[in-house]
Amino acid sequence: MNTFRQQLNAPGLIVAPGVSDAYMARMVQSTGFETIYISGAGIANSLLGVPDLGLTTMTEMVDQISRICEATTLPVIADADNGFGNVLNVQRAVRAYERAGVAAMHIEDQVMPKRCGHFNGKDVISAEEYVQKLRAALDARRDPNFVIIARTDALATHGFDEAVRRARLYAETGADVIFVDAPTTFEQISQLPQLIDKPMLFNMVEGAKTPLFSHAELAAFGYKIVIHPSLLNRVAAKATLAALQTLKSEKSSAPIVPHMLSWADRQQLVGLPEFEEIERKYKS
Repeated sequence: MNTFRQQLNAPGLIVAPGVSDAYMARMVQSTGFETIYISGAGIANSLLGVPDLGLTTMTEMVDQISRICEATTLPVIADADNGFGNVLNVQRAVRAYERAGVAAMHIEDQVMPKRCGHFNGKDVISAEEYVQKLRAALDARRDPNFVIIARTDALATHGFDEAVRRARLYAETGADVIFVDAPTTFEQISQLPQLIDKPMLFNMVEGAKTPLFSHAELAAFGYKIVIHPSLLNRVAAKATLAALQTLKSEKSSAPIVPHMLSWADRQQLVGLPEFEEIERKYKS
């Protein structure tokens, strides 16, 4: 298994579908992807049934992240919102995420409570305050291969030039990867990797503020990582609502069966044969 640091140093674009639970993580691994992203919005939506407004606690995030990391052998990038507080909270979060098995985490420069990067009404702390939080995060990691990603949301609040200034400052401070969230134009998206001398992460939230680009286009612009944080959650939600509507209207599950994962495929996905083999090994 390649570590995330090895992936960063290797050629090519890293594609990380977003998950919110261990079941989704198994699906991502089973289809041949090499990296997983854990979305804070996805956990807020699926675990609490609430929007991404900074309502999840660090403990809730780490508990779910631990389950996901245990279910996969792939490197995991995880959302850590704004570090859940000040420099002390940031250091605690870095150590907790590292213990949970995460390979990389991103911390944003939003105020507390934060908002989804594609919501209106965001606000950011000063660049100087964020630099202190970033320094605290870098000092807190125990494994030098643990990747710290600095995210700025200043594009929406202060404009493109300030977002670039902050990104460069965070890169100079020592962030391994830079994440400028919610660019809205072709010009912004194509220019950012040329203006910032660190690997760049692109957040592909389909249908939100950022226009859609293919992986080939993003790689040509110079991005190193693309995450699809909400794709799987939203596909699953649409299919689930459609199945429920059919079950209610047809008063039978028969029309839904062709759209279901088969019973055997479900057991294969969650590793039933491996568990049965372990049971056989230890039977007297």
